[in-house]
Amino acid sequence: MKAIIQRVSRASVTIEEKVVGAIGQGYLVLLGVAQGDTVEIMEKLVKKMIDLRIFQDENGKTNLSIEDVGGEILVVSQFTLLADCKKGRRPSFIKAGDPKTAEEMYELFIEECKKRISKVEHGSFGSDMKVELVNDGPFTIILDSDELL
Repeated sequence: MKAIIQRVSRASVTIEEKVVGAIGQGYLVLLGVAQGDTVEIMEKLVKKMIDLRIFQDENGKTNLSIEDVGGEILVVSQFTLLADCKKGRRPSFIKAGDPKTAEEMYELFIEECKKRISKVEHGSFGSDMKVELVNDGPFTIILDSDELL
């Protein structure tokens, strides 16, 4: 499982010209589910993400978590994070989880975030989405479950 976490001032996701999710200060999370990902892996990734201290305190130091600042989360599925570009010019996506399992894991990821964050919005799995954001910093973190376990 891979997650690109972008600290944002605001972010939204639009499907067919309709905003389906929007947040203020918090995280835009692009989530890719890989073959073999488990609920245990997902729970560890969510915990790590929410516990990250990447928001500024009163002294300008990155000492605060998303919970500390009352931040919000927007989750967008993105299987392309699992692209393998080692050979040729066309990426391979064989490492991505099968769509049914990946969608289930995506939904569980959202529910796990809701256990700790009051506002969690999301896109629609497998849809053509337009994502807008104002990256705050910019501050972008890549979490890869292979590196967390």
